[in-house]
Amino acid sequence: DDHGTHVAGTIAGVGNNGTGVAGVCHSGVKLLGAKFLGSRGGTTANAVRAVDYFTDLKNRGVNIVATNNSWGGGGFSQALADAIERANQAGILFVAAAGNDAFNCDTTSACYPAEYGNSNIIAVASITSTGAMSSFSSYGATTIDIGAPGSGIWSTVPTQARRNGPITSGYASYNGTSMATPHVAGAVALYAARNPGASAAQIKTAIMNSATPTTSL
Repeated sequence: DDHGTHVAGTIAGVGNNGTGVAGVCHSGVKLLGAKFLGSRGGTTANAVRAVDYFTDLKNRGVNIVATNNSWGGGGFSQALADAIERANQAGILFVAAAGNDAFNCDTTSACYPAEYGNSNIIAVASITSTGAMSSFSSYGATTIDIGAPGSGIWSTVPTQARRNGPITSGYASYNGTSMATPHVAGAVALYAARNPGASAAQIKTAIMNSATPTTSL
């Protein structure tokens, strides 16, 4: 899964080892994965199950600060909104990609799950290395919260030198709000590590207040 591996490397690529890339949290972070999308897509019902899986773990005492949601598609789902709210009640932030269709999410209902109104969501648009909005990024003055680097992002990917050959570690440059989202999820985890006991709401406020205004956002 090159997409998920790329996202994971942006969050947690090991730093200070002279190899590859360094993630936002490049030392000591732990990740859990819940895969409900494959080559044939997936279902909203399984998205709900994935969100609830992490909420259940948090309620059992696992220190889960946030979920990174570099995915989207489909219309409004009350079941998914309810699952995100259960995560909210458990103190888990839901960091979500705005989408790559250059939509104004304030005027279209096509940016879910980023577009849901739950207070634990941080919806992320993509910016370039100069601070401009990426041409593909969806956006919205009220529905999307923050921008992060998502153009030309180098991170970890699995590679195969030949068909059916062994899978080895590699690196690649990808573009997308999927690449912007883990920068924010990593920042959430880093803030939580440095501020033990901070609530989800406090972490979100800190992230939002640390944003730098740009002409494009």
